[in-house]
Amino acid sequence: MSKSKLGDQLTFPGTSLTVHRMGYGAMRLAGPGIYGPPKDPDAAVAVLREAVAAGVNHIDTADFYGPHITNQIIRKALHPYPPGLVIVTKLGARRPPDKSWQPANSREELIAGVHDNLRNLGVDTLDIVNLRMVGPGHGLEVGSIAEQLTALADLRRKGLIRHLGLSNVTAAQVAEAQAITDVVCVQNYYNVAHRDDDALVDDLARQGIPYVPFFPLGGFSPLQSSTLSAVARRLEATPMQVALAWLLQRSPNILLIPGTSSLAHLRENLAAAQLTLSPPTLAELDGIAAPRRFV
Repeated sequence: MSKSKLGDQLTFPGTSLTVHRMGYGAMRLAGPGIYGPPKDPDAAVAVLREAVAAGVNHIDTADFYGPHITNQIIRKALHPYPPGLVIVTKLGARRPPDKSWQPANSREELIAGVHDNLRNLGVDTLDIVNLRMVGPGHGLEVGSIAEQLTALADLRRKGLIRHLGLSNVTAAQVAEAQAITDVVCVQNYYNVAHRDDDALVDDLARQGIPYVPFFPLGGFSPLQSSTLSAVARRLEATPMQVALAWLLQRSPNILLIPGTSSLAHLRENLAAAQLTLSPPTLAELDGIAAPRRFV
């Protein structure tokens, strides 16, 4: 695949980090339930290497995937890292032996998480760290994030982190964080059907801040899925490709991080950056959005 076909490029504000808009999310490289090692570690390594060979230079990860497993696979596959590769990781969660997802956002836990990421990725400084807020059922956790951001800003001043972002946050939390430190990206649940963040996407676009949606094809109703599938059949594409293409055309500040442990799905996802949706098709897809709830 031509490296120029990965959705053009976008620079994280206030940084020298420029990436293609089509990136890769490494979560699925861990075992079932994002816990333990994958069934085929060699296949996981192959997916990462092919992604980078295709031009992907933005990898999203977290040391609590596995835990530790995903970052160890990234290091095995890609270290020493090629010039220009940006690895974005997350802090704020932990995976106990019962395989649940629990908050881990005390100062001590955040410091330990930074050192886990540094060790398992094999780097001296983390490019970008997103503070991930873990609410009930993976939902939003409202309230102040000042204490957590202040702790991470201290680690940034010490040189362990270059830049800071946010994940799973409200618009009010974004504003609070920006009063404490520069925020170079926001990663939230958003797709063609679930558009609570429409206003936030637009506000961040005006500021030149990347918005990184997760679950690009998650939580669709049967009716929404059937509409997406009908559009995909008409375009001779897959529903995932259409959903990803819609996101790329939704706003120029959107970066994508679709994840997979399959080479075939990787190639399918990357090809979505070359799919152009006409205005009538975009309008049809816009019509499947769930009722919006702004926060």
